[in-house]
This record gives sequence, structure tokens and C-alpha cells, in this order.
Amino acid sequence: MKKCLFYVLLFIFQWSWSQQNQNWKGYFSYNQIKDLSESVTKVYAASENALFTKNTVSNNIQTINTIDGLSGKTISAIHHSDAFQKTVVGYESGLMIVINDIDGSMLNVVDIINKNLPANIKKINHFTEHEGILYLSCDFGIVQYKLATLEFGDTYFIGPNGQEIKVFQTTVLNGEIYAVTQLNGILKANLSNPNLVDFAQWTSFDGGYWFGITTFNNQLFLYSTNNKIYKHNGGFIEVANIGEACIDFRATNDYLIAASVNHVYIINTGSNTVAHIQSGLVTSPTVTFTAATVINNTIYIGTNENGVLSAPVSAPNNFEFIMPSGPTKNKLFAIDASSSNLWVTYGGYDIFYNPYTYFGNNPSQFEISKYNATNGWLHLPYADLLGAQALSKITVNPTNENQVFMSSYHRGLLKIESDIPTMLYDQTNSGLESLVDGSNISVRINGTAFDRQGNLWVTNNNIKNQLKVLRSGGQWQSYNLEGILDNFTSANMNKIVIDRTDTKWMATYLDGVIAFNETVNEFKKITEGPEAGNLPSRDVRAIAIDNRNQVWIGTNKGLRVLPSTGSYNGTEQMRANAIIILENDLAQELLYEQFITDIVVNGSNEKWIGTADSGVFLFSPNGQETIYHFTTDNSPLPSNVVNDIDINAETGEVFFATDRGMVSFQGTATKPADNLKDVYVYPNPVRPEFVGTVKIAGLTSGANIKITDIEGSLVYETTSTGGTIEWDTTAFGKYKVASGVYMIFIAAEDASETTVKKVMIIR
Repeated sequence: MKKCLFYVLLFIFQWSWSQQNQNWKGYFSYNQIKDLSESVTKVYAASENALFTKNTVSNNIQTINTIDGLSGKTISAIHHSDAFQKTVVGYESGLMIVINDIDGSMLNVVDIINKNLPANIKKINHFTEHEGILYLSCDFGIVQYKLATLEFGDTYFIGPNGQEIKVFQTTVLNGEIYAVTQLNGILKANLSNPNLVDFAQWTSFDGGYWFGITTFNNQLFLYSTNNKIYKHNGGFIEVANIGEACIDFRATNDYLIAASVNHVYIINTGSNTVAHIQSGLVTSPTVTFTAATVINNTIYIGTNENGVLSAPVSAPNNFEFIMPSGPTKNKLFAIDASSSNLWVTYGGYDIFYNPYTYFGNNPSQFEISKYNATNGWLHLPYADLLGAQALSKITVNPTNENQVFMSSYHRGLLKIESDIPTMLYDQTNSGLESLVDGSNISVRINGTAFDRQGNLWVTNNNIKNQLKVLRSGGQWQSYNLEGILDNFTSANMNKIVIDRTDTKWMATYLDGVIAFNETVNEFKKITEGPEAGNLPSRDVRAIAIDNRNQVWIGTNKGLRVLPSTGSYNGTEQMRANAIIILENDLAQELLYEQFITDIVVNGSNEKWIGTADSGVFLFSPNGQETIYHFTTDNSPLPSNVVNDIDINAETGEVFFATDRGMVSFQGTATKPADNLKDVYVYPNPVRPEFVGTVKIAGLTSGANIKITDIEGSLVYETTSTGGTIEWDTTAFGKYKVASGVYMIFIAAEDASETTVKKVMIIR
């Protein structure tokens, strides 16, 4: 009875998760393949934290990611079981997710995570399926998992005296299990022995050092640390010399497959090499290998850079790339959403604004990505970016969506027109300046913003004249901040926002918030301490101006709000305030000590706030109510590290860029319309299987909406704050309304315009 109840609860959880996620979309990179698995008609590819499958018959590609229930953690192994129609995903953390291939439901298995073991030795390295049992090779030993009952069996600690030991791979032959370990050679045991939890029941098969082992053609094959493959037939017989360390070693019915970073060897049942693929022959783009398998005489090779490479065994140099479209990396630095496009950069600089340590030891040379709902993903390769390195912030011209400016935190400001990089502004051809440390040329541009006159304001870091403007006529002008900055050589500007009076508000690393209006021609500062502006820290990472002209300030130690942008015009020190909320009847400071990474205001004046380790929040306009708090535990958010947020004001789609991928949430706070001529209702009709709310979009701000049944009885009433409202199809939240046609009466705030719509509900 208990087991039945468990499965009922599991079904309810999985059903609820899938319904909840209807408002979410995933935008993941599938470039970096961690492992492959196969069935008769499908190849299964595991990328960093998402999967995709390709049907080898229909060529259909399907993706599976956090929207479907996967974890955002790093995948380390994948196994597909044809016999049980399940796909099992293993993670570096020890998490295991079992996907039911029939209905797509997922079971999160946390037993390894919960084991009383050090967290750094729980990684799942490999799966071996034998007679309905999966043998998991882990960094601490071997674990049984029963595919029929979805339950764990025994755990084998087979190191000396029963200690934890890293196991790379296992295989089974003639009733015996063989395990390749890191330091203790190959150990074996008889599976008929009921006491394999006793380490003494495991004996040494070979004391040497090996990478992998597999069963092929009813014989053992091994990959040695001398980079050679051997067959064991009473003794070790060399089969092939790969010349590189093993990264993947497996067998199908017809082939033995050995993969290293630059080579894949396909060996037949006669121990002859029938295909040899070299990464150096794949020149567009260049790749390195991570895994390989064969299905129906077609080779599939996982790569670090470009998804899965396929080629026929008979013609291994006829390459084809297989990869779902998406961003090129899951670690996103910044995004910018306009009405039609979403732009992505991959960084950047580290937490201390150093472009040399963000990626390797030199400023990054990453591409730029653009997403359009109609045309999909477009990637501008680094070779076309005129040398713009360490790309950080993005600004789309509000009057010309085809003109985009990309900040390079090492080489200046890149101008892109109609998807073509046309100009790199630097110290040689503009008013931008390099660092003043001699021969090192580094033009560090970060936050940029357009004012209402079409002038582009630019922050140029680590110099005296840190504020620049590119006038709409093409002229450059500089402003000296030496008098307001504590130390201009270490001062770093972040985002810049401009209010309705053209005052510029700049987030800085060590100087709090700096405000400037060229009409007054005065710089003013808000920094930490009650007498200097009341910020909790001088390190400001996020800044936004809301619809009531309040300045919301996010620091590495919490949140503050300046009551009005008009404070700039006062004679007293500007002072920002904490938001005090009641939590468990106790007064608390909102987001106390939180590292805030971004603040975005939606069409209803609500605030989306991203954090460095606590996910993302949506707060009411005054911050007193938490509308949503999304984390990896309660949403498809792949990471609690939220680097950037932006909103498509036309559709209400909210994008969250994290260090482990991007997802979006379909919000309802859209940009208000100018009139009521384009009001529409969706979905319409509302069918029985639909779970969600009815949206009424295209509204003006402050519009009054009344919903009645066909007889005129009022069932719902509200006032719009943005361009869209939701109705949960209940009568004022009491009960679900019956099937029928419902009238929607809409009037503008001043009653100067009205419209009527209908929606049909089918229960």
C-alpha cells in the first residue's frame, strides 16, 4: 500500500511540475557534449545540463532541459535502457534522474547525494546495465540500481579495507563483474556471490593502471594508461595504439569504440580498425572529442564545441553536425531584449572587473548571439567582431532596433548594424581612452545608454574622463570624474540609466551611485554610511528607475531605494532607504545582505531582482509583497546565480541569464497600449485540458475590465496596471465558472474609449 501511495504522489508531483512549467521556456546551449548513449533508432546526447535526442529514422531532434524537469547541475554520464524504456542521467553531484521514455515523466533520485560521504566524491562516472540492474561507477565505489522497481540495491566500497575508491568503469562477462579503479588496478567479483558488500570478496584481476574496460564479442577489451587497447584472451593482446588518453570506451553488438580528445577508433569483431576519425580533419569548426558510439553503421561523436558529429563507418570523413539551436555557451554574461530580438554576450570580466581572469589568462574572444522568434539563433563569430574582446554590456538603439552597441571591456565599443559589425570605436578613432599604464592598451567600456535626444552615453573605466557621450551628430564629448571618484585608476562603472530629466545614474564598484546632469553640470554621489547616502556598500551592481521615478539600487550587500530622481536637484545629501517588511511578525530589511546582480522594472512597476546565489525575485511596486521567488528548487531556473535579467516589453517574456543557461518566464506585465483597438484574449476557447489563466492583452494603463456571464452576472473585475491582465476563470476566486460564453467589457481609465470581447470556456 505504501508503494502504491508513493507512485501516486510521484505522478501528482510530476504532473504538477509539467503544468507549472507551461509559462517557462528554455534557451540552452547543446554545444558541449558530456556523454552519449544509444538505442536501435536514437542517439542520446547529454550536454552540460540538458539533453537532446535524434531519431536516426525520422531525423527528428528533441530537447530535454530544466523546463522538463532536469537539474541545472553538471551531467557526467547518461545511459538509455531499451529493455525498460528509461533514460538515466547521472550528475557530478551524485544526483540521478530517471526519465520514463513513454510519458516523459522524471524521477529525481537523491540517495547518493544523501550518503554520508564527502560531497566531492559522489560523481557518477559510468553506467553498466546487466540483467535489469544498473551498476553505477562512482568516485567512491559501485552502486546497484534496479530498473524494474526504481530502487537502489547494494553499495560496494571495494578499496583497501573497505575504503572509498574511485571507479571509472565496470563491465560484466561470464557472471563476473570487473571494475577499473583509479589506484588499485582492475578488481573483479562473482555476481552470484551474495556478499559483495564485503570488500574481501573482490579480488585483483590486474594491478596495472587502466582507463576503461568493456565486453565485446564475448571477450574483455581494455584501454590502458599507455594509450593502447588490449584484448584479454588468457593474456593481454594489443589491438590498437590510440596514442592519447582515453575519454570514452564502449562496445555495441558490432563495434568496439575508443575515443580520445583527438581520435576515434572503430574496431570490428575481428579486432580490425575499420574507421579512424581525427579531430584535425574537422576544420569548420575545429572540435575536440568527448564520447563516441555507433548506431546502424553511423558513427556519432560528442564534441566540446559543436554538439554531435556524425559520419558513416564506411566514409568517416563525411561529417555532419547535429545540434539543437541555442546560445553557444550556457554561461551568459549579459542580455538585452527588444521587441523582436534578444542579444547575448558571454563576457566579460570577473567580480573585480578584471578582463584578464574571467576566462583563462587573457581577455576572452567570444562570439555574440542573437535570437529572433521567427528566424531562431544567429551567431556572429569572433573573427567578424573587429577585435572586440571581453564583451560585456549591450545597448539597442531605442529608435532603430537594427543598430546595436556592444561594450568591450578591453577594446572599446562595437557598433553593429543589421547584424553586421561596422565599427570598433577605440582610442584611435573616437573620444574613448585607454588605461594610463604605459604600453598596455585596454579601452574598458561597460555600461551604455541612450538619452531622449539620441545621444549615447558611455562609461570608460579606470581613467579620469570616465563618462563619455557620442552625440547623435557623431561628435564625442568627455566628462572628468576625478573630483568625484575616490581613485579613478581603480574605479569601475557598471550600468548607467537615464531618467526623464536626462540625469544619468551610474552604478560603480567603489563609489556607490554617481549622478550627473549636463544642464546643471554637477556630479553627485550616494555611497555607504548614514551621512553619505545610506548604502550598505559602495559596490553597486544594479540600478533601475521605476515608473514613479524612484531609483532602485542593488549592491553586493543589499537593496536601497532613493525616493525620487528629483533628489538630485536638492541641496542636501541624497539618501537612499532600506525597504522594511514584516516577516513572521518581525521587521526585516528586504534582501538584507544579498548580493544583487540586476534590477528590472516591468510594465506594472513591479521589480524583478536577480541575485548572486539566491535566484530571482519579483516584488510588488513598493517591495512589500514577494510575488515570486524562483530558485533551482521550485522552478526551471538552472542556477541560483542570476547574471542578468531583461524583459520583452511587448510580450511580457522575462529572460533570466544565469551561469548555467538561460530560461524565460511568461509574465503578464506588458507595455501598456496607446488605445484599445488591438485588445485580444488568449487562449480562446479555453478547453478542458488547459491549465493556467486567461490573458487579456493590448490594454491601456488603468483600464477597467469587467467579466460577466451571458446573463450579465459579474464574475470578475480588475484594473490594468500594464498592458495585460490575467483571469483564473473563477468567480472572484471562489469557484471555477461553468462552461459558456463570457463577456469582457473594457473601458479606458477616462472612459473615453471602450471595447467588448468574448471568451468561451469549455469544462
